[in-house]
Parts: sequence; C-alpha cells; structure tokens
Amino acid sequence: MKVSLFITCLSDALYPRVGEAMVRLLARYGVQVHFPEEQTCCGQPAFNSGYWDEARTSAQTLIRAFADSDYVISPSGSCTGMIHHYFPKLFENDPALLASANQLREKTYEFTQFLVNVLGVTDVGAKFPHKVTYHPSCHGSRLLGIKQEPLQLMEQVRGLDLIPLPFAEDCCGFGGTFAVKMSDISGAMVAEKADHVLETEAEVLVGLDLGCLMNISGHLHFRGKPVRVMHLAELLYEGVIVSEQR
Repeated sequence: MKVSLFITCLSDALYPRVGEAMVRLLARYGVQVHFPEEQTCCGQPAFNSGYWDEARTSAQTLIRAFADSDYVISPSGSCTGMIHHYFPKLFENDPALLASANQLREKTYEFTQFLVNVLGVTDVGAKFPHKVTYHPSCHGSRLLGIKQEPLQLMEQVRGLDLIPLPFAEDCCGFGGTFAVKMSDISGAMVAEKADHVLETEAEVLVGLDLGCLMNISGHLHFRGKPVRVMHLAELLYEGVIVSEQR
C-alpha cells in the first residue's frame, strides 16, 4: 500500500516529533510512509472564518498532493474531520472536484483509526509505567466517531494506568479561531479542563489533536503544573523504545 502522511500545520511547525513517531510506528508493520511536499493547510481556519474561496484553494492543493495515495493518515482528528465533512461541502457545485474530494475523504484516516481499523493493530508492544488521563477532542470524537480506538491502544500498553478524565468530552476551549475571537470564554473553558486534568492526579495527559494539547499544555504551564502533555503517537513510540531497552 502507498500511505501518505498529512502532517497538518501545527505538527509541521511546532510538533514534528509527532509525525516522526507515527512514521516509526508504522514502519514496524511494514508500512512505508510517503510525504508529498506540495501538501498544505487543509483550509479549516479560512473555512471557519467564512473565507470559503481561500479554503477551496487549500483543499484543491491537498486533493492534488494525495491523488496517487492509497491511504492518507493524519495525527489530527480536526483536520481529518475537515476533509471528511467539509471538503464535499466546498465543492458541492463542482461535480469533478466533488468526486475528487470524495475520493480523498474515503482514503483519509486519523492515525489511531488507521492503526486499529485498517492495520488491525491494538498492541504495539509498548511499556509506559505512568498514570495517564485521556482528553477526547471534539472533532475527533464528534465528527469522526473516534471512541474506542485510542482506548484499545492504551489498554494494551504495559504498566499504563489509565485514569478517567472527569467531564472528558467537554471542549477544552481551543476551537482554532474561537480562542482568538472569544479569548475570555476560551480561557475559562481551558481553565476548567485543566482543573479536571489535575483532579485525576495523572502524570501525563494524552490526546489526538495538537491544537487541544497545545491549549491545555499552555494553561498547565502557566499555572506551574508539571503534567506532561503528549500526542498518543508519541506515547506509543516512547513506550516501544522503553520496552525494547529492557
């Protein structure tokens, strides 16, 4: 299979180690990952702000970039959700581009969905002896229906103590441009989310969307709280390294 990595803006600019962890985990199962360099933003910030023409331009770039890929995988439920739910909306009046958008939608997966539902992998052989709590981001859980996949993966990590997060499905307040336009409300929401994270007494907060993780991590750092914040791909790969060293 020809698998391409859709890295997303935040991972490319701020969290490249997440993409590296994904590629190295997939390589363990014989999956060679390609990175089309012409890829760009999915257009979600423009779309959410009402700039649909600009969003279409970004969407067309992605459609071209991944035209020859069998699968496209991403570390973001939010950006994957944009492709699944809103690319068809952008091109509903253009039959040719609508067909191409639907082709991209059908082969694009969030990382844990690809690992569990396509490759059939739930145990990567990781060891991570820490107390962990999990934040299910809004777009991943609501737009893509990601529920069990990350939990199945964490349940198989040796030594991982998964602690339920109170009010887990409440939004963290990031919401992309929402955090800028409604900063007071966003700040109150992330403060509440951080309170619930601290309530678990977990050492690590894990999630699937870097925007949410960046938001929560920033607030915890502001409050001087030493909770480590990780994307699940990072946790799994670090756990594999720990397991192989012992």
